[in-house]
Amino acid sequence: MTRFLLLALLLLGQPVLAEVYTYIDDEGNRVFTDRPKPGNAERLQLAPSNAMNVPGDIQPPPLYQKPIPREQGYQVLRILVPEPEATIRDGEGNLIVSATSEPGLRANHNYRLLLDGKPVGEPGRSPVFPLKNLDRGTHQLAVEIIDEQGRTVERTPGQPVHIIRMSLAQKRLARPCEKDDYGVRPECPLKDKPEEEDDDIAILPFI
Repeated sequence: MTRFLLLALLLLGQPVLAEVYTYIDDEGNRVFTDRPKPGNAERLQLAPSNAMNVPGDIQPPPLYQKPIPREQGYQVLRILVPEPEATIRDGEGNLIVSATSEPGLRANHNYRLLLDGKPVGEPGRSPVFPLKNLDRGTHQLAVEIIDEQGRTVERTPGQPVHIIRMSLAQKRLARPCEKDDYGVRPECPLKDKPEEEDDDIAILPFI
């Protein structure tokens, strides 16, 4: 048993090209060695090693995308309309956003509007963005410039805007029900429609 352990250690410890021999000693025991005695020693054919060579020049992938060259950047990018903290009163919740940049937009770049942190519509060359049917309340606006690979070249800080839309009660106060509105507007049911006045002039018979 000891000789077999010795063989295993010998095989593991030898280089790939080491030679191992075996022979029967004077006591009839099989011996494994790399230094054979002259006589009946036989060379063993060892299987090739399955060790893998690890290259030492592997470079890890970059953690970030290739930065935007400075010469493709912008000195100024800002929102012109609306102004920061502007209050917009519009019954339909419509709003026009416009921006400007210095220098002007480069050939391979596009503007994109962000509403509450999410892109709105498709990027394009126009710095004017019409918005419709915004919910009442405060929203965050930002405009960014992206290149042909979708990378952000420049972005404005988030800018709050407050949208005020008329409620149904306010509409009733601003526009009382007229005759033509009854049965059409929900706040003007037909049952509340006033009776029509008789404009016909009664003709009295001559006596």
